[in-house]
Amino acid sequence: MRRITWVLAIIMSVALVLAGCGKKDAASVVRDLNDVSDKLESKQGAYQGAGTMTLYTGEQPQEYKVEVWYKNPSYYRISLANTQKDITQIVLRNDEGVFVLTPSLNKSFRFQSDWPDNQGQVYLYQTLVRGIVSDNNRQFVEDGDNYVFEVAANYQSSALVRQKIWLDKKTYAPKQVQVSDSEAKVVVDVKFDSFAFDPKFNQDSFDMQKNMATGAASESTVAEVDENGNPVVVPEGDEAAQPETAAELGDFGVIEPEYVPEGVTFKDSNKIEGSKDHAVLIRYDGIYQYTIMEARPLDRAVSLAPGSVIDLGFTVGLLSGDEQQTLTWMNEGVEFRITSANLPESEMMQIAASMQGQSGK
Repeated sequence: MRRITWVLAIIMSVALVLAGCGKKDAASVVRDLNDVSDKLESKQGAYQGAGTMTLYTGEQPQEYKVEVWYKNPSYYRISLANTQKDITQIVLRNDEGVFVLTPSLNKSFRFQSDWPDNQGQVYLYQTLVRGIVSDNNRQFVEDGDNYVFEVAANYQSSALVRQKIWLDKKTYAPKQVQVSDSEAKVVVDVKFDSFAFDPKFNQDSFDMQKNMATGAASESTVAEVDENGNPVVVPEGDEAAQPETAAELGDFGVIEPEYVPEGVTFKDSNKIEGSKDHAVLIRYDGIYQYTIMEARPLDRAVSLAPGSVIDLGFTVGLLSGDEQQTLTWMNEGVEFRITSANLPESEMMQIAASMQGQSGK
């Protein structure tokens, strides 16, 4: 009798093991992802990933090397390196605010924002998990060592409609993400070469000055700004304290957007005479009226007014203002601003994306 009981116990144990080895369905993977997400919100929650992001938003694909660091509760460091032009930007969040840094050019912006809370970025693990968990119409398949989900895209750009996410079966680490438009054309493709949970970061890994020191020529300072986010003019007599980097660099090639909304035409382009930052103003008219300002600001950090941080793919920008809105971003040492009273945010983003990778005229 005891032997029969013992044999039955073995059979039941084997059956349980075999059951545990069975294929998982979408619901069980989603439950596991919720557990992983909860661990990230714990005191020791952290991850570190690296890979390549390719943007198909212009005439030619733009490729970036991406590094993503996260540490609970709200420390982020995203490094975006343009492989064609050897320029790196770092998006940083710490207790002091949100920064966009270009160390090699000693340029930095500081935003007053809660980014990336409730905002989607394709290279952030929390965004990917949120997209999978929140879509009750998710599609799910197994592909070798990966679980593959196809879900609705939850990004700021209305042009991004669907996303396909590959997750490692054992660890649930992301392997690849493809985001497509309404015509099923891939617009963003991220391939992770490595991804690890619970890495150990140094104490100053998310420090602004530490990150600026990487490739920076000299220390940066933070300039005062007015309520519109414009740098405050330095009183006469203090000009000597200002660096002359912008004047020494001279004019830059003006970049015109590849995309212009339907019903809008180019109006004119003018260089702002006497501008030390070599500013150029481009105006458009039609069903939307807007201006694009391009300038090479003084070689110092600029702190901007509060607003919403907008993911532009190749960097992040700041959307500020109420009746008249301005989208501001930095790229390769040049500051861009799109200002309009009636241009929708989605159109601003599409215009900005079309200027990336363009050659100046």
